Order: sequence, then C-alpha cells, then structure tokens
Amino acid sequence: MKNESPRKIEIIAIGDELTSGRIRNTTSGYAARQLFEAGYDICAMNTIGDDPHQIGEALKRALRRANAIIVTGGLGSTDDDLTTDAVCSAFNLPSEKNAAVLTAIRSHVGVEHGALPAGLEKLALLPQGAIPFDPSRQMSGYLLVLNTLPVFFLPGVPDQMRLLMEEEVLPKLPTLGSDYRLSTCQRLFRVFNMDELEVNQRIARLSLRPGVHLGYYPVFPEVHVNLTVRDPEECETNDVFATATAAVESAIGDTIFGYDRDSMEIVTGHLLKMKKLTLATAESCTGGLISQMITNVPGSSTFFLGGVISYSNDIKSTLLGIDPALIERVGAVSHEVAEAMAQGIRQLSGADISLAVTGIAGPGGGSKEKPVGTVYVAMAKKSGIEVKRCAFTGNRRQIRLLTAFTALDMVRRDLRG
Repeated sequence: MKNESPRKIEIIAIGDELTSGRIRNTTSGYAARQLFEAGYDICAMNTIGDDPHQIGEALKRALRRANAIIVTGGLGSTDDDLTTDAVCSAFNLPSEKNAAVLTAIRSHVGVEHGALPAGLEKLALLPQGAIPFDPSRQMSGYLLVLNTLPVFFLPGVPDQMRLLMEEEVLPKLPTLGSDYRLSTCQRLFRVFNMDELEVNQRIARLSLRPGVHLGYYPVFPEVHVNLTVRDPEECETNDVFATATAAVESAIGDTIFGYDRDSMEIVTGHLLKMKKLTLATAESCTGGLISQMITNVPGSSTFFLGGVISYSNDIKSTLLGIDPALIERVGAVSHEVAEAMAQGIRQLSGADISLAVTGIAGPGGGSKEKPVGTVYVAMAKKSGIEVKRCAFTGNRRQIRLLTAFTALDMVRRDLRG
C-alpha cells in the first residue's frame, strides 16, 4: 500500500450570478460527484464573485491545501469575465494570444484577417504557460500549472463544463504527478414514506465495518441515504460494499423505491413498461402533477394513455360519469368519489391501471372533519380498487407533491407484489 496522502482537489466556482443567487451553482456539485466517484477527495468547494482580488486570493489558499484545483466560470468574452485577468495579476504572469485558439475563433466566425468582433479576441488571451483544451471544441478552457500544481480552468456554462470535465480533466488528472486514489463504491438509496428520524434509528442499529460511511438527509418528499466505502484495495472494497448494501436494504425495506439517479416516476414507469401495462389518471387536487411526472419519463407513451384534470365537480360528473348526487351526499373529497374517479378514468381510457386523487391542498378549504391535507388516493385494476386516505402536512406545494408521490408509489408497490 502506498504511503502518500490521497489526491485532494479543491473546486472554485466564479461568478456574481452565483454569489447573488440568481443562478444555481450546479457545476461544482457535478464536478465533486465525478471526482469523488473517480477516487479523489474533495477538500473544499468555494464560490467567488467576479472580483479579481478575491479570485486570486482563493486560488492562493487552494494551492496551500490541495493537490489539484478545478475552477469554473469567468472565461467568456464580456467585461465581467475576469478569471484569466485575475490569474495573471495574482501570479505575475503575462497574458499571451494563443495561436491555436485564435485560429479556431477566426475559422468559427469566418474572419481570416483583420479585427475580430468585439470581445472575441479576449478568448484567445491566456496566461503564459497555459495549455488550452482542444480549440476545435469552440469552448473556453485550459490547464495551467501554478506552484507545481495543476489548475484546470473550465467554462461556467453547465453543458460545456460537463463535457470538458469528462473528456479533458478526468483523463488528464492521473497523468499529472502522483495519482494515489482510493477504490470507491457508492450508492444512494432513495426512500419514500419513512421519515428521517425512523431511517436514522434503523441504520443506527446496524453493525457496519470500519470504512463504511452512511449519511442521510431529507430531499422532500424523499429521504436520501448515501452509502460510501473507500479503500485502496478494490476487491476488499467491493466485498464490504456488498455486505453494507444488503444490511441497509434489510433495515429500510421496501420504502427504498430506487437508487442513485432513479426517480419515483422512472421506477414506476419502468415497471409498467416491463409488465406491458398501461396507466391513466384522474386528478383533482394535484392539477395534472402526476401526469407531468410520468410524462417526464422517456418512452412514457408506451405505457401512459392520458389523464383528466377533473378539478371541478361538473367535470367529475360529465367526463368521469360520477353521479352528482354522490358528490352532494359525501363531498368531492371522499373515499367514494376517489373510487368513482378511478373507475371512471379506467373505463374512459381502457387502461390496465388507473389512479385518482382528490383532496384539500390548502391553505384554505379545510374543515374539522376534513382538515387541510386530507387526500384520498385510489388505484383501480381489473382485480379491484384500493383507496387510501392520507393526512398530509405542509404547504400547498408539499401536499400536492406528497399526493403525486403516494399515487405513483401505490402503483410501484402493487407491481412489485
């Protein structure tokens, strides 16, 4: 086993749009995940505004504690793209026009000679010693060695950053000096219908080997459980990971609906497609949210027939065939109406399975008998109808999302037997 410390990488994102909250910083999270899964440790993540002095200071701090640095943002052609200027100033480096980048820019805009359109020439100005990524990609980005350590400068545009991360940074990192990496196995368990405290208590009872790291955190309406095993020896890592995975699955059970990048709609859609079954929906309080979720799944046209947003009582009667006298007698938010909605949309569509939801999402409209958060979810099949009464808490958005998840989870559980 090697004695060197694992390679530590710091990620720095640059841009006023990030520090002001106008744009969500997705690039840092993506970089961290890719690097971590490749076996590197992330020692810090920072977000800096478009301030040359702050950018320079952030780089100097990073060089004292990291073995490599990833910088995103500030490489464009406008006045507020200051990353390259900040690097030159902080490290006393002259900027130079890179011939390959300049040629690629001229070719792209169709100007062989003479002045380029405003700002474009700036893209070819790089710190002395910088090695640009393939200019034919028409993306800003370069590698620069500062104080003997590699610093990768990537664009802040998410799609461009991800491409260069995968095709330039990850392949180059192992070639730059010591490349001691840990063998890493990681899995994200996605849990629904079990709160964070219960998840915590069940996991706390497990006797897991040293080196197994578990974290859990709510991502409404789910709870995510992250399992990580890291070790220099790949074979040992795999064995420990398999044992720990089985233990977590046994502890949490079928509230685990998916793994890693699964979603409730993807998992449910996959089961419908695999079993060659069709689905239709009748939605009241969710206003089409279930249909939106399921049609987010690529290929959903093979199993989703359609839905009715039966928000008003008149639509419940005219489209779904519900007797107005029934609604008058028991109310639109009731076991009986949810059941009738599920039957109605199944008959109307001819689907193998139908879902119906009716409830009070709030903030008003509740009563002592039926407070805000009262929701009925019904699932109809050839073999019968199941209706579930729910008492959700939260704001209007949360209640609607909980309702949609519960409906799809009802189908998932049924199809899994």
